[in-house]
Amino acid sequence: MAGSLAQVTGAGQLVDLELVLAVDASSSVSAEEFDLQMRGFADAFRDPAVAAAIRATGDLGIAIAMIQWSDNRRQHVAIDWTHLTTADTTADFASTIDRTPRFLDGGGTAIGGAIEFASRAIARNAFQGVRKVIDISGDGRANQGAQPSKLRDLAVAQGITINGLAILNEDSSVDGYYRTSVIGGTGAFVMTANNYEDFAAAMLEKLIKEIGSVPVADRPAPEPAPGKRPQLAQAWTQPAGGPAAQGGGLGPGY
Repeated sequence: MAGSLAQVTGAGQLVDLELVLAVDASSSVSAEEFDLQMRGFADAFRDPAVAAAIRATGDLGIAIAMIQWSDNRRQHVAIDWTHLTTADTTADFASTIDRTPRFLDGGGTAIGGAIEFASRAIARNAFQGVRKVIDISGDGRANQGAQPSKLRDLAVAQGITINGLAILNEDSSVDGYYRTSVIGGTGAFVMTANNYEDFAAAMLEKLIKEIGSVPVADRPAPEPAPGKRPQLAQAWTQPAGGPAAQGGGLGPGY
């Protein structure tokens, strides 16, 4: 396993949420697009709404890590597990994202490998989350390694929810693929961004929903820039404990 992951025995420190941010670094992502992804993550963690959602978890806080992924055997821990509880620790995490380079450059799109790697990261860290979530963002379908649905089902069996942020610049229907083949678990959902320029707004909405379990529709839409029409991220939510509303194939127990 690339990078460094804390390995512990026992229950670990209790947190409200264990969250892995899995960032696409495959060949379909240019240097400019990768930078837009990372800037979007950093800007989201600087947003007062994300800091407020983290503070609302109380003393437990959240544990978060970031991985980069491409080929089936190419994943890297970009930011190891970090405990966020306050506005200051959240701002520090945003600064860490700013300093994080691209560790992987090019290669295929192995979403199943990313899910497996992220699941191991959750299993081997020093925390025990009330909730466990893998947050996968990408712009393409798997073209390498095991079918993502198989690895997703194994993750869900471990109590992990997988959410997706589908970027539609390469494939305008990749969000449907994420719904049927990538996401799974209680309350799993997909959000979309039309392109990498829209990534920051979509990621902000996604993080607030994941951290605070606040429905996206409950938050007011951001004001559009002068002369521009608003670009709204689209969400699809899987009902907890029930069959999928679209597509099926989401594994056992949901």
